[in-house]
Amino acid sequence: MPPLRLAFMGTPDFAVPSLAALVEAGHEVVAVYTQPPRAAGRGKKARPSPVQRWAEERSLPVRIPARLRDPADQADFAALALDLAVVVAYGLILPKAVLDAPRLGCVNVHASLLPRWRGAAPIQRAILAGDRETGITIMRMEEGLDTGPMLAVRSTPIGEADTAGNLHDRLAEMGAALLAETLVELAAGRAEAAAQDDTLAAYAAKIEKAEGRIDWGGDAGAIHCQVRAFAPVPGAFFDLAGERIKLLSAAPEAALGLAACAPGTVLDETLLVACGEGVLRLLRLQREGKSALDAEAFLRGRPVPQGTVLA
Repeated sequence: MPPLRLAFMGTPDFAVPSLAALVEAGHEVVAVYTQPPRAAGRGKKARPSPVQRWAEERSLPVRIPARLRDPADQADFAALALDLAVVVAYGLILPKAVLDAPRLGCVNVHASLLPRWRGAAPIQRAILAGDRETGITIMRMEEGLDTGPMLAVRSTPIGEADTAGNLHDRLAEMGAALLAETLVELAAGRAEAAAQDDTLAAYAAKIEKAEGRIDWGGDAGAIHCQVRAFAPVPGAFFDLAGERIKLLSAAPEAALGLAACAPGTVLDETLLVACGEGVLRLLRLQREGKSALDAEAFLRGRPVPQGTVLA
């Protein structure tokens, strides 16, 4: 396959394996678009995105427009004379002038089995909803939000132990591999696009920190999904005597033989907690400003007596 003349458009860690796959495959990456550096950390120092760092370390040309609505930015993009643009978690909406500029258009690597979980947080929403599988979709981009026709799909199961963190990493590598395969078919003119069924669409809204608050009146299985969906960030949390505690790992257990208690009640000395339905064993926790600890180590520093009610 002759190499394609490409622009890559991405920002977070999730996008880096896909950019690496394009370079490894020998494609000509003539521009890397990423979002401008953002203030982060305690010092609020502006930090370049993971994609920018990776690209600059390999001397790839980087462009960081704040948005792509400016006609000058659109003209600069068109002047690249691209075969294709590859978009992976870029974070900016591409106007029609940008979508139409490359010879083969723009393709996107999306972390869900479209049309399920269109939008910003497909990995977390899939776990939160209790989905049994997710995957990667490579699609042609159009002006709608993740509505374009699908070029390739690959699925992976969501296990009981999967968190947003480890599923993110698995999907990032899957996306890179599927992207490389899809570009071979696209360049050869063999790629076929299938329309999405809009009636099956679900929207993956951006995760808000407030969604992490645990309602102990809920089902233990649903709370378990919440913990996994928000691990490692932003973290599911509860209040213990006025202190916010982040819960990073937990497991539902059978409630057989246990007396009925108010939701949130600690049932033993090892952090078994009553829920509205079922019970949940707390396995890994983090106090504010402290390191994450397994339950045993956490309890050595912060005992939680049986009968304590978590809020």
